[in-house]
Amino acid sequence: MTMTSWTADDLPDLTGRTVVITGAGRGLGLITARELAGAGARVVLGVRDTDKARRAVADLPGTFDIRPLDVSDLTSVRAFADSWSGDVDILINNAGVMDIPAARTVDGLDLQTTTNYTGPFLLTTLLLAHITDRVVHVTSELHKQGRIDLSDLDWRTRKHNGMQAYQASKLAVVLFSLELQRRLTAEGSPVRSVLASPGIARTALAAQSRSNVINRFTFLTNAPERGALSILYAATQDVPGNSYVGPDGLGGFRGSPAVRRQGKAGLDPAMAGRLWEATADLVGARAR
Repeated sequence: MTMTSWTADDLPDLTGRTVVITGAGRGLGLITARELAGAGARVVLGVRDTDKARRAVADLPGTFDIRPLDVSDLTSVRAFADSWSGDVDILINNAGVMDIPAARTVDGLDLQTTTNYTGPFLLTTLLLAHITDRVVHVTSELHKQGRIDLSDLDWRTRKHNGMQAYQASKLAVVLFSLELQRRLTAEGSPVRSVLASPGIARTALAAQSRSNVINRFTFLTNAPERGALSILYAATQDVPGNSYVGPDGLGGFRGSPAVRRQGKAGLDPAMAGRLWEATADLVGARAR
């Protein structure tokens, strides 16, 4: 594990760079957008509520482009990708939900799995020809407790469990990064796939979950500003493909960003390949 006291003050000059961030209207995504724009990047916020996002960035310095994007709606994902022209230097798949009740999207898919994983999978594959530098996938330390069931990826036959679905979706993100990097390397592409975990950041992500009680214990958690550092580090620093960036403290819960290690289940290349194929079938994405 590489230790570091890196902060947002260490961001490089990003003038001329374009960054797309999903779910950037609040929380860690908004903090990330603010810092990257402050460093000179043109930041595109892909959000469900464009008016709310415009209000959120109205008084912030920098260049922001607000576009409609709901990663849980595959039609919205395709429309966003189809409307894109030019380069995307950095794509940050940040949008996510945690431990929510069972629900289906407009496409009939599991809402939590689609928001956290299958929607970002489709978005990434559709935008990949435009990406010049890297894809950053926001995951969670809880991926280490996740279990992938390829026969029921979309929670149709199993009894739904919100936390188990969350853990599985975040493990799927880690495996997606592994397989994406394998494919990029095989093609000789310079694009990198990088993972970022904010640790336990005190945001509203888990507001409806019993696990939200952890936010009361500040000594175990990161303030949102510090939680966003892992995303910023993963997005801008020279780290190898499929690096896993997370807090350097005990258990990866809090601390400064460091290059850590995924859980063992997230380093299984055979499972990563099978998951890619199953996901492509699920969302009708045969890109790459």
